[in-house]
Amino acid sequence: MTDEQLAAVYDLVKWGPTAMNTLPLRVLAVRSPEARARLVAHMADGNKERVAQAPLSLVVAYDPAFHEHMDTLMPHMPGIRENLAAAPEVRDEMARTNALLQAGYLVVGLRAAGLATGPMNGMDRDGIDAEFFADNGWRSLLVINVGVARGEGTSYPRAPRLASEQAVTTV
Repeated sequence: MTDEQLAAVYDLVKWGPTAMNTLPLRVLAVRSPEARARLVAHMADGNKERVAQAPLSLVVAYDPAFHEHMDTLMPHMPGIRENLAAAPEVRDEMARTNALLQAGYLVVGLRAAGLATGPMNGMDRDGIDAEFFADNGWRSLLVINVGVARGEGTSYPRAPRLASEQAVTTV
């Protein structure tokens, strides 16, 4: 997956709605062998080899300072940036929840682009944050390995899914 492909996927999934159009998702594409080794060091034992062998790993994070962009993202709500600046706990929860929503959009966008994805959360988040995000304050949520889907016969072929009648109830 090239940087251009990743940008194209992001340009599609950025349109998924978030509360107040906060768009707190941030993505770190880990490509170089040096950066990959640094990431592997913070992964749970069961995920180390998966990350080491993945064609591309994305560290999905959120920006607790997303409010700095609210004048652009919510121009019809003057003062929202200042209101959120004064409420760091509220802001952190908003950022985390909405970035997780955006992470789902990202996985679907990557799949729609014909790529395989392996989201995982077995990792030392504090270690990853110190290693990669000390300068910008982002906070990691999960790692997504990205590659080309090969179908049957792969190490992990696509597992079955629940039918809608098993997952959806109407009242």
